[in-house]
Amino acid sequence: MSDLLDQNEVDALLAAVDTDGGDEEVSAEATCVFYSDRRIGSTEDIEIRDYDFKRPERVSKDQMRALQTLHEAFARSYGALLSGFLRTIVEVKVANTEQMTFSEFTHSLPNPTCFNLLSCEPLDGNMCMEISPLIIYPVIDRLLGGSNADLFIPQRPLTAIELRLVSKIIDRAKTSLAEAWANIMPLDFQLEESESNPALVQIVPPNEVVVVISFEVKMGNRAGTMSLCIPYNVIESVIDKLSNQTWAAYKKNTNDNRLRLRLEGHLEAAKLDVTTILADTTMSITDLINLQVGDVILTGKPAASPLSLSVEGKRKYIGQLGQYRGNRAFKVTRAISPKDRV
Repeated sequence: MSDLLDQNEVDALLAAVDTDGGDEEVSAEATCVFYSDRRIGSTEDIEIRDYDFKRPERVSKDQMRALQTLHEAFARSYGALLSGFLRTIVEVKVANTEQMTFSEFTHSLPNPTCFNLLSCEPLDGNMCMEISPLIIYPVIDRLLGGSNADLFIPQRPLTAIELRLVSKIIDRAKTSLAEAWANIMPLDFQLEESESNPALVQIVPPNEVVVVISFEVKMGNRAGTMSLCIPYNVIESVIDKLSNQTWAAYKKNTNDNRLRLRLEGHLEAAKLDVTTILADTTMSITDLINLQVGDVILTGKPAASPLSLSVEGKRKYIGQLGQYRGNRAFKVTRAISPKDRV
């Protein structure tokens, strides 16, 4: 109990702090401690910045730029999918990318709103996609055949029918997100839950660092915002791949292979017309009219001369005409060259 201060000692300390002399003494002592190693007497040229220990920057600037570049590709793809689905021009672009705590993100959102939880297997945890009522209700009105001319934005949660329509919009977002993140690693996005009050959703602790990508969505004369919240613990295992150089190189290598395999799969099932011309000649109309059964048409092409095989009207191979298992066949000898006059 000897280490505790009594009420008189507490009052004396508070009185000393409130006096000018106490402030000067504390300020001088703090300056002395701060500059004891630097040997600097004046503080006028020193820039002092506040540091908030509650908001550490766990994602580097290079990784933030890589995330922004990645989701710019998502915005372009998502805008194209929405334009085709809604039969009108929809523009989606990245407005801002920043780090904050999860509580700051949820407190910045309106209530009610369209708040959706997305799982992203094989990564642990969930991402959050929030769509502002200012744009979600015009989209719903468009799907139901409205003109958005005098649309009223209600301040209420979405109904069951409206949530069903919104799920169609989220499905397009999942597709675009999967395509964008495939350059980093294949992810399977699924809609877990939809909520109107963001304060009721706690997927991470309130002081957990999250990356928030804000989008601007325009449809005709209507505009609104969309936010994608990515908790740090979700992308912690792949954070090293999110530097600009690593991500660009990884994208280039994997994208080329994926594109080649996709083209091969489509080309293998494609059907082509393959033809060969035995010979050609000219005759008069009179000879053509007088043709009878058994007449022989002579050409200037020897019977043993090679023939050309055409694919979709373009000559590709040279070979010989023959017979195989009772059917007419063409045996390919070699590929045709520009110098061949077959």
